[in-house]
Amino acid sequence: MSAGIRGAEVRGRDVPESAVHVAELIVSSARLRELHECSALLRRTRLRAGEIVDEARAMLAEAERQGDPERIVALDAQLGEARQAYYKVFNAYLTICRRINEERQAILRTQTEQGRRTGLSGAA
Repeated sequence: MSAGIRGAEVRGRDVPESAVHVAELIVSSARLRELHECSALLRRTRLRAGEIVDEARAMLAEAERQGDPERIVALDAQLGEARQAYYKVFNAYLTICRRINEERQAILRTQTEQGRRTGLSGAA
């Protein structure tokens, strides 16, 4: 069964509904795991980008103390580029965090709906 097959398509093949839910949960969990891996990579990239911004800021401050106008202009431009790169990574990180939250909510909704159909409740 390919990952692209949706629950409704599988149900049309006389697969028990619980098997469909298990398969959907496995696919959702795999997507969530991939999103977490991307999130971890973006988190490390964001931290490194922040370090680069700090380094560029320090270099600019040093050039300003030394009164080197050419270096100041060049380093100011580099600091601007470093900040732009940081914000791109930061926005990507926020986007993936939102996607992780959406995926979790979808999994919870599916589990809740399945519980209602089977008569199970979330109460212990």
